[in-house]
Amino acid sequence: MSVGSGSTGSLLELDRLSVRFLLGRRGEVRAVTDASLRLERGRVLALVGESGCGKSVLASALLGLLPANAQVRGRAVTGDVELLSAPEQVLAERVRGRRIGLVPQSAGTHLTPVRTARSQLVEAIRALGSGAGPDELAERVGLRPDELDHYPHELSGGMAQRVAIALALAGDPPVLLADEPTTGLDRPLVHRTVDLLAETAADDRAVLLITHDLTAAKRVATDVAVMYASRIVEAGPAEEVFADPWHPYTAGLLGALPEGGFEPIPGHPPALTELDRLEREWGCVFCQRCPSGSCTGDPELRAHGDRWVAAHPPC
Repeated sequence: MSVGSGSTGSLLELDRLSVRFLLGRRGEVRAVTDASLRLERGRVLALVGESGCGKSVLASALLGLLPANAQVRGRAVTGDVELLSAPEQVLAERVRGRRIGLVPQSAGTHLTPVRTARSQLVEAIRALGSGAGPDELAERVGLRPDELDHYPHELSGGMAQRVAIALALAGDPPVLLADEPTTGLDRPLVHRTVDLLAETAADDRAVLLITHDLTAAKRVATDVAVMYASRIVEAGPAEEVFADPWHPYTAGLLGALPEGGFEPIPGHPPALTELDRLEREWGCVFCQRCPSGSCTGDPELRAHGDRWVAAHPPC
């Protein structure tokens, strides 16, 4: 994974993707700012950060699922489709389910309650023209074929999540976008879910794992991008970033884990309506929470080999 543009062979490429929500006279919400990422075949890119930082908005932008008051800039390309400018018909007929499969949060609530998992999976296969049958997809995600004959309320949380992954795979998309797929699951089910996503990446796909669960990200990610207050502040190979974080926000997230000492980051993330003002006054919007006091006031990412960091490069 690298941040920027100009890759060859990437399955999904974002170049300075920005999303703002217009609020009339009340101003605007700066939800995503200049996000640049590449998803490569066979890899799991974890996009991590506190809730409300803009991760899920980024996912919705890629699939054309933003509300009417959203303003989107930048580029996002998969294959020969520019996602941000593509009309709804192109997204519906060529992208959703076929180029990009979505694994949603709280899978059980996204399943139709009055239909069995099998009937919903058969419908998805028929709509997407997949060559795989429902039993084959069930086995691929670790379900017995007979478990597809259950209604959503008869499925455990883990089983519902596996059905959701099977639905995301029904059109055989090269990219899986998993938006907080472990919400509400206990730790063993979290492990099984992310392990299954990693297995799909190993099957010549790319996975974008959006999560605030750093333990899950550390378990399966090959690459990581850390998001704070709408911006990516650090990115690089997951093993390197987690072992030696360069940005104090990344270090703070790791320090809040049990193995990191349960030391929370002081303060709170800024309101997304205040980011323009804070950047004018402070430069980097993390400065008010930064324990080092060494902020350069520059929010732009800078490359250091195959790693990227904003405002706090190593020295």
